[in-house]
Amino acid sequence: MPELPEVEVVRRGMGQRVVGASISDVEVRHPRPVRRHLAGADDFRARLRGTRISDVVRRGKFLWLTLDSGEALLAHLGMSGQLLLVPTGSPPEPHLRVRICLDGGVDLLGRQIRFVDQRMFGGLSVVGLVATADGLPGGLGSAPDPVPPLLPVPVAHIARDVLDPDLDEAALARRLRARRTGLKRALLDQTLVSGLGNIYADEALWRVRLHYARPTDTLTRPALAGLLDATRAVMGAALAEGGTSFDSLYVDVNGRSGYFERALAVYGRAGQPCPRCGTPIRRDAFMNRSAYTCPRCQPRPRRARW
Repeated sequence: MPELPEVEVVRRGMGQRVVGASISDVEVRHPRPVRRHLAGADDFRARLRGTRISDVVRRGKFLWLTLDSGEALLAHLGMSGQLLLVPTGSPPEPHLRVRICLDGGVDLLGRQIRFVDQRMFGGLSVVGLVATADGLPGGLGSAPDPVPPLLPVPVAHIARDVLDPDLDEAALARRLRARRTGLKRALLDQTLVSGLGNIYADEALWRVRLHYARPTDTLTRPALAGLLDATRAVMGAALAEGGTSFDSLYVDVNGRSGYFERALAVYGRAGQPCPRCGTPIRRDAFMNRSAYTCPRCQPRPRRARW
């Protein structure tokens, strides 16, 4: 599942090219990717045609294009979704599901946004916008103008992420300590802090030498500050490498894979030496997934919570 860095790479690539462009036509080649647009494919097309893209915004793992109609085109990448920006005359990709034709924008030759999804767990929908609970910008945007204090309705419950300048760290600390659960379980809760998944949670916890089962109510302010710094560092390193691509499904808007997999310290490295101390990395079953730790750098706490 793409995490924050992979979605941010797409936002940056898309935002550089499509802000200011108008949508001239829409082709839905398969109904499943627009299933979340409950009014159906014809309404999906009608709501997009003739609108102008005013910004490309991200909060956590959620990405949307704000439209001058007052609505947003919300993209959910799912397990294998790709948002590609390609010249109009390019041949269709395998598993092309939705084609959105653009006029204007930076590229005067014309381009198309193509939603490609092999497994079809992702999708697109046109949704309304609601005010943010804190009155602050809805997320990170690409347009010169500030992002308005609005969120797509399906994203209204999603918390801010660690790269969001409006993240309230003090409030996050209070909520984490009150949750009384294991640390990694809390980090994966998108209503507490968004954008984190298995990969970057394990990498950040390793950097700050915290075990995933550490009870959240035992976190000190310095420990939390160190964890947030480590999370931002991991995200920044991943962004610099274009994200983490374990297979050809995770690509940027130009179809290029990311290379952060080469720099992973613990995730997916069970049995291999810890880059810091040489102890073999341990893999534990965790929430129907996996958790990777260094037993020496990240000793399991005596009072652990899964």
